[in-house]
Amino acid sequence: MKKILIAVAVIALVFAFGTVHAKDWKLVRIGVEGAYPPFSYTTADGTLEGFDIDIARALVKAMGADVKLVAQDWDGIIPALLARKYDAIIASMSITEERKKKVAFTDKYYNTPAKFVCKKGAMNDFTREQVAEVTAGKKVGVQRETIHDRFISDVGKDATIKRYGTQDDAYLDLVAGRVDMLLADSVAMSEGFLKKPEGKDFQFIGPDITDEKWFGVGAGIACRKEDKDLVEMFNKAIEQIRADGTYKAIQDKYFDFNVYGD
Repeated sequence: MKKILIAVAVIALVFAFGTVHAKDWKLVRIGVEGAYPPFSYTTADGTLEGFDIDIARALVKAMGADVKLVAQDWDGIIPALLARKYDAIIASMSITEERKKKVAFTDKYYNTPAKFVCKKGAMNDFTREQVAEVTAGKKVGVQRETIHDRFISDVGKDATIKRYGTQDDAYLDLVAGRVDMLLADSVAMSEGFLKKPEGKDFQFIGPDITDEKWFGVGAGIACRKEDKDLVEMFNKAIEQIRADGTYKAIQDKYFDFNVYGD
């Protein structure tokens, strides 16, 4: 009899705990960077804007929930998710095997290649196989703790790598001549630098770089591993906004090509 009473009590506690902590996802808090134009940036009045921001709002709306955007520096963005500062990350985060050890990813919501930028006429074009040779002895700038950082750290072993907290800081040093090249997402550099007045003397150089080992299979939404229901809700929402035209409307606001990829 005593064992039965104990078992019933344990079941009751488990049920109560689950009830108290069950997630209804009426409010979804999204971690964003706010310093990676055109995907995510902060306007002069402090408003968050960009492709990632619009996608975040559209996805949560499709889920029937309210959204709260939480700005977070890139190099602490996963630790803050795990510390429950927010529920998901929508910040152009590539789906890689290394990151999958810490977080759960949705399906991709876009996919664009990485590329190098340098001063016009500063060097000859090169192939993917020549990256190690071309970057040897060069100062190469990357945003810290990114896929681009990991790629050049592994492949450009004889390069001097300069790491920055934001992509904008890297642009400033390139213009000032403190680095010879930058490696970053091609769309981010095209829209956030090359098409602006400060980027007029600079150009893309070398191939599109898409090695899955470093760059994964596209940008996805990162969630805590235990929040499998949230991952599934996001996946359904991605399908919905792509089917109903919302995704294309957001894409066309920022880009003149298919940013989703194949």
